[in-house]
Amino acid sequence: MFGRDLIRNISIIAHIDHGKTTLVDRFLDITGTIEHRRMKDQFMDSMDIERERGITIKSKPVKLNYTARDGKTYEINIIDTPGHVDFNYEVSRSLAACEGAILLVDASQGVEAQTVGNTYLAIENDLELIPVLNKIDIPNANIEETLAEIVDLIGYKAEECLLASAKTGEGVVEILEAVVERVPPPSGNTSAPLKALIFDAIYDKYRGVVVHVRVFEGSVRAGDRIMMMSSREIFEVIEVGYFLPQMVPTDSIDAGEVGYIIAVIKEVASAKIGDTITGATSSTPEALPGYKVAKPMVYAGMFPGMPEYYEELRKALDKFKLNDAALVFEPENSPALGFGFRVGFLGLLHMDVVRERLEREFDITCILTAPNVVYRVTMSDGTVQEITNPASFPEPGEFAKVEEPFVELSIITPSDYMGNLIGFITTEKRGEFKAVENAGKNRVVMKFVTPLSEIMFDFFDRMKALSRGYASMDYDIIGYRESNLVKVTILVNKDTVDSLSFIVHVDKEYAVAKKVVDKLSELIPQHQFQIPIQARARGRIIARSDIKALRKDVLAKCYGGDVTRKMKLLEKQKEGKKRMREIGQVTIPQNAFLAILRIGDEE
Repeated sequence: MFGRDLIRNISIIAHIDHGKTTLVDRFLDITGTIEHRRMKDQFMDSMDIERERGITIKSKPVKLNYTARDGKTYEINIIDTPGHVDFNYEVSRSLAACEGAILLVDASQGVEAQTVGNTYLAIENDLELIPVLNKIDIPNANIEETLAEIVDLIGYKAEECLLASAKTGEGVVEILEAVVERVPPPSGNTSAPLKALIFDAIYDKYRGVVVHVRVFEGSVRAGDRIMMMSSREIFEVIEVGYFLPQMVPTDSIDAGEVGYIIAVIKEVASAKIGDTITGATSSTPEALPGYKVAKPMVYAGMFPGMPEYYEELRKALDKFKLNDAALVFEPENSPALGFGFRVGFLGLLHMDVVRERLEREFDITCILTAPNVVYRVTMSDGTVQEITNPASFPEPGEFAKVEEPFVELSIITPSDYMGNLIGFITTEKRGEFKAVENAGKNRVVMKFVTPLSEIMFDFFDRMKALSRGYASMDYDIIGYRESNLVKVTILVNKDTVDSLSFIVHVDKEYAVAKKVVDKLSELIPQHQFQIPIQARARGRIIARSDIKALRKDVLAKCYGGDVTRKMKLLEKQKEGKKRMREIGQVTIPQNAFLAILRIGDEE
């Protein structure tokens, strides 16, 4: 147990791929928290998918014991955070448990969109910021320019910024010294009633729910009875401990410290993220502020590859949700795909990660339909419905108005590419240009308001292409606005395939519908009968593409003779194809259900 004046609680925040996890690796190495023989790159990224993609998906805490130059040994609790915008909620949770934050900026990339967004989050939480320029060792590091950007955009003085290379270890000790000197120690009274914030929770199949907490008041030890303030549920603590980074038991966790609690908690739902834990007998009068619940913004249909694996998919999603509170799902039935689920995700990366983890960890192959955002529909009778499935979108005349989520989009780019990006966003993505600000030498921050649906699919790749890879983006949900939207239904061989339906702005209905039917005609294999693929909107067919019949050469063995014999064979084949069209079933491959995502591939 360290005195509170020797405790420091910090997070590391940055744009994606600016070196957060590598910096934690150096901290672990320098402080001797991990034995050198056990040390490896991306040590804190425990999932295979994190290590392969080089990104952090799940924030993780770790406790370091650092002996500073003043001769004192400090307890430094660090929570490494994800950088991708889809996992922004993880960042906000981490910051609420800290008094300070290291703001990491890549010296070769400069201040980027999420650098600004995460900085504002830290300022809102009243954290002491330590700006650090990372990757100063690489040849294209532009230290002076990046320092100027931090000064101009964030308001720090150049001398307050530290220079470091997390890869080589240069300047890393100075960062630890700055943490000790600049970040204030936590407040709190050990003798007061327990008040602890739940900033994460995971499920262990042997020990139940493991709760990650920051203790603000009091202390907790094995044998204590604790109460969740939101539900008033009471549990008995069986183990408490620290993250080193593996879980190591200890006698108690006291005010100011970060650790874990294992109690007899059988369901993650009983340990809500952001809830306050207090004592069952001696409780605190007020709960901590907590956080906003992570609300899914993207929904997609998820179906098992084979119908008989429906129950296995349900069990896998149940287990997955235990360690991912942001995931939501409900049963769904599709005439084309059978029984499955409508699953809510934080974004497209979150969706892709969930799909890949289901395949790896649970050995389940699933079909994902094209994702869509949540629409808000006001019906003719005044009732309001949230539409997560395009198949449920009402017909014209049944509703008064439709609203869709809008975002405030921030793009940081060299000024040379301003025109290209403004034209792209305002003309193709229904964006509204709001403002432009200076972001350092030859760089600007552009602000737009645009529908969330318009930045879901091909936006990022197009933005990078138009800026030659230099632009970066961040966005915040700002609410719902009325839009003129229409549902486009896809018919394959005159049968409606609900899973291929999508919602689009009325100005784009024909262009998008034509691209989708053309793409489907490429992806669906030929059958022994002609297959019409049609798009219907507002009660009429607006686009069509045909897949020609797979022609069998019935005359191959006909070596001569009267021409009437050949005509009879051809007429017989024609009659057979008519019957096949009536009774034949069209096989639709898995990748056809993501055709909407690929409609811009040829452009």
